[in-house]
Amino acid sequence: MDLAPVAGLHTAPVLDVVPGPRDDWFTADALRLLTSVPYTVTAEADRVGIRLSGPALGRARNGELPSEGMVTGALQVPPAGQPILFLNDHPPTGGYPVIAMVTSACLPLAAQLAPGGTVRFRSVPPPEITGGRPGHALSS
Repeated sequence: MDLAPVAGLHTAPVLDVVPGPRDDWFTADALRLLTSVPYTVTAEADRVGIRLSGPALGRARNGELPSEGMVTGALQVPPAGQPILFLNDHPPTGGYPVIAMVTSACLPLAAQLAPGGTVRFRSVPPPEITGGRPGHALSS
């Protein structure tokens, strides 16, 4: 595979993440682990997603979920505990819980990850969502 060099691309970029819709399926330490060690980009990386290799993220709950639609940037975790970062052409989750979501500002950097490289994740507070209630920015 040929890769074009990208000016300013870090060898180990840091991607901001917020807790995912199924973070309660994981142990209390799983999100802390995800955001404290680097993960390696495996050879299984394309426009659909990037399989990562690193410390396994432990689950607090067993079983699987019904398949759910998911957005670009979702970090899905199959039973083996190795996260998969959904990119532009991603499918639904396939029944695996999503521990975190890469922020939209970091998605262009995520799309530049190459096999053999490393990536780190940094936990940031979720954005405040307003709207639909009197006195909020999006109300009519």
